[in-house]
Amino acid sequence: MGNKELKERKQIRITNMPTGIDLLHEPTLNKGTAFTEEERKALGLEGLLPPYVNSLETQVVRVMENFYKKPTDLERYIYLISLLGRNETLFYRVVMDKIVEMMPIVYTPTVGRACQEYGHILRRPRGIFISAKDKGRVIDVLRNWPNKDVRIIVVTDGERILGLGDLGANGMGIPVGKLCLYTACAGIHSGLCLPVTLDVGTNNEELLNDVLYVGLRQRRLRREPYDDLVEEFIMAVQELYPHVLIQFEDFATHNALRLLNKYRGQVCTFNDDIQGTGAVGLAGLYSALRITGGKLRDQKILFLGAGEAGIGIGNMVSSALVADGLSEKEARNRCWFVDSKGLVVKSRSDLTEYKLPYAHDYEHLRDFLSAVKSLRPTVIIGASGQPKAFTQSVLEAMAVCNQRPIIFAMSNPTSKAECTAEEAYTWTEGRAIFASGSPFAPVTFKGKTYVPGQANNAYAFPGIGLGIIACEAMSVTDEMFSVAARALANEVSETDLAQGRIYPPLTKIKEVSAAIATAVAEVAYNQGLARKPKPDDLPTFIKSQMYEPKYRRYV
Repeated sequence: MGNKELKERKQIRITNMPTGIDLLHEPTLNKGTAFTEEERKALGLEGLLPPYVNSLETQVVRVMENFYKKPTDLERYIYLISLLGRNETLFYRVVMDKIVEMMPIVYTPTVGRACQEYGHILRRPRGIFISAKDKGRVIDVLRNWPNKDVRIIVVTDGERILGLGDLGANGMGIPVGKLCLYTACAGIHSGLCLPVTLDVGTNNEELLNDVLYVGLRQRRLRREPYDDLVEEFIMAVQELYPHVLIQFEDFATHNALRLLNKYRGQVCTFNDDIQGTGAVGLAGLYSALRITGGKLRDQKILFLGAGEAGIGIGNMVSSALVADGLSEKEARNRCWFVDSKGLVVKSRSDLTEYKLPYAHDYEHLRDFLSAVKSLRPTVIIGASGQPKAFTQSVLEAMAVCNQRPIIFAMSNPTSKAECTAEEAYTWTEGRAIFASGSPFAPVTFKGKTYVPGQANNAYAFPGIGLGIIACEAMSVTDEMFSVAARALANEVSETDLAQGRIYPPLTKIKEVSAAIATAVAEVAYNQGLARKPKPDDLPTFIKSQMYEPKYRRYV
């Protein structure tokens, strides 16, 4: 190739991109101090950057040095989100390389605090806000998004953010955080991702009176006006992005279950709080039973909390048991629930429809400890958002009736956990098999160190999403979550189990996501749901779809 032709080809490569200061302000293209001398000359960057050219690896060192200097986790979150707004490649390189340190910052527990403070720490808005004022023109609002090939949308209405309740438009931190994990954990390119918040108002008085609140200052829409806005959004998305996966996130239970049931047969969608949590919970049980030597069909599981997370796990466990040969009634009889009014039993007249399948013929016990002592469960799972609900008395009672009690304190963020890892191990004399929704440090009890597992949905939903978009599945089925749970459990090694850890270390998260994606795509192909032809080597194809953050040469 001659010099003239090479020069013309280089010119073509840079003609359609910004130059100079505009390039430095475009986070998807910006390389900062990593622009080469040749690029600086061609792209009008000379003098706009310090003269020394850094590598991506050196930039990571700089980021981490500044990260550790920040005095609080919230300040670290602000720093990282600001980096995302300046240089996406560097941000994802940092998060992927330092996933253990980054996960608690870009997602739970710190993201919860960030949502509470959203209007006070706002630097640069991300995602699309669709408000009640946009009714009738939602599609026009969505057209403002610059990327036209969107494959994953995470949408919230902000009514049940983690265990923190109604945060209205401040809930945008959750879709942004979830989609960061889609990229960091499963290598889905950020350009394919769109975070959305449906601002339908808030009933949070503190936010309504906060001068810095970013959302509509009105009470929440309900009933038909609410449903009409959601319907308009779903239909607009189908028109603009026909191959998109829609993930519902942090809707209140009464809407979450209803909307999932309404749309799951119409569009490619799932609810992570229900189905993703169910898959992660089931995977934890599979791993825990490798330690105890028991079978899932022989367990009695008592849930504290009968909302979408608890019901989601219960449904997933029941489905697994039915697949194992039990009748639906026999499967449901393995799962018991305690809600704010006590044990869910048939004699109660105040039960919502989604609790009825788990209402058993038993006396009405009004508190969790009484239920533990009476039912003698082998497993307790907290999905209540009630901190410290697994009291010393509860955990000691579990230790009395089980040699190895299985304790899952899954409520997020950390401040809402039903118990800490230290409490679980101490109050069961080191015999508990423990997992939590937010991370806890290893615990040493009587000379032995236990590494608590983190029952974080990040182990499941990124891989599930990758599998769905890689084969362009037309819908999401229950079997996809079941195989995801099995694939996740299979990634737990004997070394992990010996330490008490029932989920794989976060350092393996990309391998885990690839395994889950392969299993999910296999289901889509088997069920005739995939639009793409099946590749000869599915695992290799899945891995080839995973984005790796590296700088590209522009000239």
